[in-house]
Amino acid sequence: MTSNGVLDVCASAALIDGGDGVRLEWADARGARHAAFVVRHRGRVHAFVNRCPHRFAELDWLAGRFFDEAGLYLVCSMHGALFEADTGACVAGPCAGDGLEALACEEHDGRVRVACAAAPVPNLSPGSAP
Repeated sequence: MTSNGVLDVCASAALIDGGDGVRLEWADARGARHAAFVVRHRGRVHAFVNRCPHRFAELDWLAGRFFDEAGLYLVCSMHGALFEADTGACVAGPCAGDGLEALACEEHDGRVRVACAAAPVPNLSPGSAP
């Protein structure tokens, strides 16, 4: 469900701390589609555009798999760059000093919502959650 550029992504319970994330997608005013994701880290939800600043590849090596094995850092599937899960800052790899583009998100009434630049559209691919 969307309203005023805000996408209702998933139930809060769908995001486990350091576990799989949920992918989402939206279209901008020109119709270009953008991929993003939400994860939970240290009890809070965080949303980012799903694009590594090094080669602009999507981060997840399997749909929804964004964290390293320890569940501490987000990792790029292409070159192994590591990103802080709360800020998106790159701490290791070919894009060190750069970072992921964060999106505003919140939890409200047991749901996770993400603000998108234009009217978002649901992504029905694996890794999505109701």
